[in-house]
Amino acid sequence: MKVAELLERRRGNWVELERLCDEVQAGRRPSAETVTRFANLYRAVCADLALADSNQLPPNTVRYLHRLVGRAHNCLYRTSKFQFDRWMRLLLVDVPQQIFQDRCVQVKFLLFWGTFVLSAVLAATPDRWPNYCETVMGAAMIEQLESSFAKPLDGLSIEMNMQRSAFYIQHNTSIGLICFATGILIIPGIMETIWEAAVLGASFGYMAQPGQSAGDNFYEFVTAHAPFELTAIVLAAGAGLRLGMGWVRTDGLSRVDALCKTGWETMPVMGASMALFFLAALTEAFVSPFPLPMIVKGAIATFCSGLLMFYFVVLGFPRRK
Repeated sequence: MKVAELLERRRGNWVELERLCDEVQAGRRPSAETVTRFANLYRAVCADLALADSNQLPPNTVRYLHRLVGRAHNCLYRTSKFQFDRWMRLLLVDVPQQIFQDRCVQVKFLLFWGTFVLSAVLAATPDRWPNYCETVMGAAMIEQLESSFAKPLDGLSIEMNMQRSAFYIQHNTSIGLICFATGILIIPGIMETIWEAAVLGASFGYMAQPGQSAGDNFYEFVTAHAPFELTAIVLAAGAGLRLGMGWVRTDGLSRVDALCKTGWETMPVMGASMALFFLAALTEAFVSPFPLPMIVKGAIATFCSGLLMFYFVVLGFPRRK
């Protein structure tokens, strides 16, 4: 069969590819089958162009195939335009609802805050468990807490606050990454969450003990940024547990495919966690060190807590379609 006759018989593919290009450029969202068909036709037309060009077919046919291949290439590899409405729906509807309904986040929320409150109560009332703080935190950490907050806050300098901000971002995100990474192994992740909650709760409880001279300075420092930081730890731990469940419950997929699928599902949770760690670090560097009245720090913490409640609970609560 001559090349010209072969290409003529494949003209139907060209017409079909033109039609698919029209649909894509019209803004219609293609199905998975359409995308697969589009890619196959694109490869076939590229081969047709190579045949037509190498066999010196009529210039009109070669130019037509050149334009068709170029058009299909632009459709297949085009850059998506920024769609404000789509991003607003993603950030204000899809993400908070996904996080609110995530069972792994719910489990880690209850586990973390249950352990945190229990540890804080035991540390604040040493008569219940006299050596609890030393057992959980250790003497070195207790001494560091007391020495760090022995003096009133001085605000520091702007340059020092910038350095502290960078340090807190690195330190806080490392905590989240540890909770996330160990969560993949499920049981170690649960133990890590319990441990972090116990240590943090013991720190808060120890500083709340009667007669603790450094307690006021401690709470003046941590109150403003605590809502962001503690919520970020819970989200990171929940994302890790969700990823860990991906290779336990595969739902018929291979373990690799299940992990890939679950990885995409955890991205909004981990993204929210990283954003909160960043906000906590900025607050910890530029608000917490300053000797503001405690009522101001409390108002900031209340405002931040209200924002978190609005985003994750009010916006996240399922709505009837």
